[in-house]
Amino acid sequence: MSAISDHALLMDRIYRWQRRFGIYDATRKYYLLGRDPMLAGLRPLPSSSVLEIGCGTGRNLVKAAALYPESRFHGIDISQEMLSAAEKAVAGAGLKDRVRLARADAASFDPRALFGEQSYDRIFISYAVSMIPQWQKVMAEATNRLAPGGELHIADFGDMRGLPGWFRKGVTKWLGWHHVTPRDDLFEMAAELATAHGGRSEDKRLHRGFSWIAIVRKR
Repeated sequence: MSAISDHALLMDRIYRWQRRFGIYDATRKYYLLGRDPMLAGLRPLPSSSVLEIGCGTGRNLVKAAALYPESRFHGIDISQEMLSAAEKAVAGAGLKDRVRLARADAASFDPRALFGEQSYDRIFISYAVSMIPQWQKVMAEATNRLAPGGELHIADFGDMRGLPGWFRKGVTKWLGWHHVTPRDDLFEMAAELATAHGGRSEDKRLHRGFSWIAIVRKR
């Protein structure tokens, strides 16, 4: 079995009961603190195309579609369990005409085959790079899929350097139990990608380093 298939099965196994009993969204709001600041910073122009990689339960797509009613949205996830939850959320919000979903591996997806889209004005990834083994490849692929002047926005856990050592140690151990590994070189990777594409990057450290937002702006 391929590594990609193994990862898909792992994600389905982790989230199967959480999403079915509503545990995922009910608990994540207390510690995925960078999600809403990231969404607020997207600011796509009217008629923009926006993609979420690792769309999970669809929570972010529904909120982003409400924030930016003149944009169209796509979402991909490797977990069928999560996509089922996202489909339900999108339908419940009456957004099936503006939000389309597909199962795909973020490291090698083809937006033209999935959605008939060549590139995106905005791509965002919310608390997924810390769970994706090939996260550098995913960031590179996402940057390649940006239209000229497009932006990649990533929210995830930070290094927590502004917080007490005992807290950092406890949270890191707890995250490890859930197959989550904060990427201490996230900002460096964003800067490398921005430079390679003639653009620039931006680093945001929130909540004393508990939350990070990295932005890659393509020329």
